[in-house]
Amino acid sequence: MDLRQLRAVVAVVDEGGFTRAADVLDVAQPSLSQSIARLERELGVLLFDRVGRGVVLTSAGAALLEPARQALRAAETARAATAAVLGLAAGRLDVAALPTLAIDPAAEVIGAFRRDAPGVTVRLYAPEDPESLLALVRTGECELGFTEADVLAGTELVVRELAAQEFLAVLPPGAAGAFAAHASLSIGDLAEMAFVTTPTGTSTRRLVDAAFSGAGRSLRVAVETSHRDVIVPLVLAGAGVSLLPRHLAVDAVARGAIARPVDPPVSRRVALVSRRGQLSPAAQAFVALAVEREPGSRPS
Repeated sequence: MDLRQLRAVVAVVDEGGFTRAADVLDVAQPSLSQSIARLERELGVLLFDRVGRGVVLTSAGAALLEPARQALRAAETARAATAAVLGLAAGRLDVAALPTLAIDPAAEVIGAFRRDAPGVTVRLYAPEDPESLLALVRTGECELGFTEADVLAGTELVVRELAAQEFLAVLPPGAAGAFAAHASLSIGDLAEMAFVTTPTGTSTRRLVDAAFSGAGRSLRVAVETSHRDVIVPLVLAGAGVSLLPRHLAVDAVARGAIARPVDPPVSRRVALVSRRGQLSPAAQAFVALAVEREPGSRPS
């Protein structure tokens, strides 16, 4: 068993078949198939079931997948470590971030990192929920992940808590009405308004539902959408109000919306997570930038 064979297995899974995997790895498809066939003979098991023109993992293949990802990640870390004497001149860093954390803080940290290490390519993943993000980091598909700190109790991952992300109430232009003079809005005030929000189960919706439940009030949903990019346009169009992270609320105000703090404040704790063990030089530099940006950060 060698890294080339493991890389072939992972590529077939990630790309959904032998043809696309061969293209990504820049090898001929027969060579890729032969490499996996040799590995199957060596292990004495089938790793893929051929179904029509596609393939699916067997139970043995599924058992191999996570160790294969970890071995490839360890090899990448080792290569990067030997190149570290020359600085962060090349390589790739895979980072995951929940959608509402991709702009803040992920984008700012990535920008600072790229200024320091322009030779390193950053690949940013956007899993829909914390569970998917933790799986990406746990399996080694991503080396780092920006997620909610509140979902990390009991995790085996390394957790570096960052600054909390504040949420503001965002209202359509001219819609403040009786609340126009208010410096902030209570959950009671917001309970009288119809909301544009993400579906039940998403990280933002859980935060909003918890805020309303904690105040003994119910959320009135006007529009429910998984398309986060359309939430601000829907608010601007008068479809309802929303609770959004401060950076999105500021952008909405620039486009004509009204934003108010919520009293008591609604916020969520943010964390940067990684697997235990040695990080690649690129990941180490990235973590240092994220922690430096957040004076209160601490690993656990």
